[in-house]
Amino acid sequence: MKLFSLFTKTEKKGSDSTIGSEEILEGNAPSASTDDIETTLSLHPQWTISQEQEYVFRFLANELEPLKPDQISLSGIDIDVDESNGNWLVKAFFRSSLSQSITLGEVELLLLDREGNMLASQQFNLEELGDIPATSARPWVFVFTKENLFAETPPDEGWKLAFNVQSMVPHKLELEPAWEDGLSADQKAALEKAVESMPKLKPREVNIAGFQVKKQEDGSIATSVFIRNGHSKQINIENLPLELIDATGDLIARGSFKLDSFDVKANTSKPWTFIYPKEMVQKEDPDFSRWSIRVPQ
Repeated sequence: MKLFSLFTKTEKKGSDSTIGSEEILEGNAPSASTDDIETTLSLHPQWTISQEQEYVFRFLANELEPLKPDQISLSGIDIDVDESNGNWLVKAFFRSSLSQSITLGEVELLLLDREGNMLASQQFNLEELGDIPATSARPWVFVFTKENLFAETPPDEGWKLAFNVQSMVPHKLELEPAWEDGLSADQKAALEKAVESMPKLKPREVNIAGFQVKKQEDGSIATSVFIRNGHSKQINIENLPLELIDATGDLIARGSFKLDSFDVKANTSKPWTFIYPKEMVQKEDPDFSRWSIRVPQ
């Protein structure tokens, strides 16, 4: 599957037949062709709609601007509210100008207003759209559930359904400059492998995962952890309370750590070492055959 870089487009041919604008992802590799490509309507094989509904979709699809080669896009149609549960039903065309069919997987979609403010965000499995034929436009209804909405009412116009590009690339390791300079290539590779092997984060999930613990000669305990950011935006941590638990479930140490402008970029895991001084340690001989570190409830 190709990787895509981001740009947006809002113009339409003729009258404004949709109230949403269009977001396009363009293939990284430049295409030999610059010809415009018209996309044709493609309905999901399991969709059953009336002839009138098909006519409307075909009309809307024909009104869309052509794409350049090797692009995929989301072009908004309209938004309905399900009065029974408050969910927003966002109708849009998924368009492709690729020369072959494409099937996508999990990706976070963002609903933005005309100023770029986020109105909703949610993870979708685009595999449900099926195999998208070459040079086609497939209508779909993306259901944003109430807990993923950040506004009371949907916008009337000027909104955009956007790909969260960060969610389309693998979660990766981020290192502070001191770690970058102080670690060997083998140590960095080991940390990258550890990050790759961890369970996938849910959208907007942040968690702490320990990977090394060591009791020091002075009685303090050093714990090295990954701070994992599943958000689509960078987070900043200024103060972090942490509890250390050993294999027996006993609380070994508890402390609150002040961090100076500690940023974790979107969709990354950053390692850091927290040291519990001897006076914070509550158990003399902890069993670290298994251990965990957590933010206290």
